[in-house]
Amino acid sequence: MYTHELPCKEGAFPKLIDLPTRKNLKGKNFSAVIYVHYQSSEKMSEIPKLTHPRIKDGWFREISDDYFPGQAMMLRVEEILLAEKSEFQDILVFKSTDYGNVLVLDGIIQVTERDEFAYQEMITHLPMFSHPNPKRILVIGGGDGGVLREVVKHPSVESATLVEIDSTIIDLSRKYLPSMSSALDHPKVKICIQDGFKFLEEASEKFDVIITDSSDPEGPAEAFFQENYFHLLKSALTPDGIVISQASENIWLKIANLKKLKDICQKVFTQVKYSYCTIPTYTSGQLGLMVCTDSSEIELTTPSRRVSRKEESELFRYYNAEIHTQSFVLPTWAEKVING
Repeated sequence: MYTHELPCKEGAFPKLIDLPTRKNLKGKNFSAVIYVHYQSSEKMSEIPKLTHPRIKDGWFREISDDYFPGQAMMLRVEEILLAEKSEFQDILVFKSTDYGNVLVLDGIIQVTERDEFAYQEMITHLPMFSHPNPKRILVIGGGDGGVLREVVKHPSVESATLVEIDSTIIDLSRKYLPSMSSALDHPKVKICIQDGFKFLEEASEKFDVIITDSSDPEGPAEAFFQENYFHLLKSALTPDGIVISQASENIWLKIANLKKLKDICQKVFTQVKYSYCTIPTYTSGQLGLMVCTDSSEIELTTPSRRVSRKEESELFRYYNAEIHTQSFVLPTWAEKVING
């Protein structure tokens, strides 16, 4: 039996074509029937490939003189999966040859499937293990779901609220980042599509840990790096609550911006510590984290709770009790600038 596809107008039906009797190689008679499957001419038309100005000659280029002057990050692209503009930002998702699926917002890499766990674990477990009994957790930003995935690993958690301004991030993460978005439907999770500022201004609930997993300080995330925002965070905390925020910098780039952000936080909180994680797809291979509390009973640089080494290896790929403490240790020159 032979099958062949021919173009036709939409709605046409396939039919059978009987061929005259023929002889096979052994001289015996046989009849042939060809099944002809008609294919819509609309489906035959080639679908245009997605393009994006950041991708040229098969490579994604992360270039910004504002954030990392004189250097750039490149990833090889296998396929562009999504390229669009939401109400708030330019969104690109592509499949890379070596780092899995990659989410880019306004030209800056946010996560890749290969190394996202380093950032998600550190921004989550530094405050969660510093707190003696975290029950109510607030995540601002983080629509990809990676932080929530880590938060619900703690059995003490009773509720985890995600506030994300751009619902497009949640939708695309469910489709393209399934390992990160797995906790979005967790029974302890509540999702609010709302501006983080407005949520904090109207919030009556107090939280034990607040995690600001915003994108870089452009567009909708710019306000998350201002003093007023940290005052709102403080007002939403319990007395022994902890705040952590990604600092959008590291010591190898504009270290003065880290000092500036720490100074802003110190106007609001009595304890402010700078930590970092290593992650290859963030330019210069590091990303800073600012951790804050008003409680004199909490030591931010030391876990107040621990799990066994076996549990650590089962639950985490990057975080452990030792790296918790060591992540606050800085090179001499950086220590002088940031903490001097």
